[in-house]
Amino acid sequence: MTASPNELKPGDALIIVDVQNDFCPGGALPIERGDEVVPVLNDWIAAAKAGGTPVYASRDYHPQGHMSFDESGGPWPLHCIQDSDGARFHPDLNLPSDATVVTKGVRLDQDQNSAFDQTGLATELRKQEVRRVFVGGLAEDVCVLATALDGRSEGFDVVLIEDATRPVTAEGGATARQQMRAAGVRLSD
Repeated sequence: MTASPNELKPGDALIIVDVQNDFCPGGALPIERGDEVVPVLNDWIAAAKAGGTPVYASRDYHPQGHMSFDESGGPWPLHCIQDSDGARFHPDLNLPSDATVVTKGVRLDQDQNSAFDQTGLATELRKQEVRRVFVGGLAEDVCVLATALDGRSEGFDVVLIEDATRPVTAEGGATARQQMRAAGVRLSD
């Protein structure tokens, strides 16, 4: 079943994961065709705004020397460094002025792939009486996966907007979809 922006209803929220310059073509850690998620997400954002659905946008926002960087023994090249152009949201992403920005990856002692990881997002969603979240963004097999799985473990119904996400690798994407299905995430395939 394909997810459509017209599915949004009261009790829903849209979570956009890490659609930042460094994860798009030309960035420090580009996801192949990562920028293709932007127009799809813009359709969802427009529908959310029209229907009063809250929009949350997570961002990686690492301090210099973060433990996830390869120079510090981590798996990733330098990316999404605080206050850098690479950490900014993609310029064509039409985030509404009332979107809530969820900042993650700021801890010096651990990585935070999930938008739910020590950010207070689950508490905020419950306060807003959200029961179902639609998730898209980058990358499907890292931060989108972690966000979807944590959303399920926090008790939310989670729908992955498949055409609004791209993986680091095709194999990683296939594995991530298997993990999400097993956790009860609805895939809009």
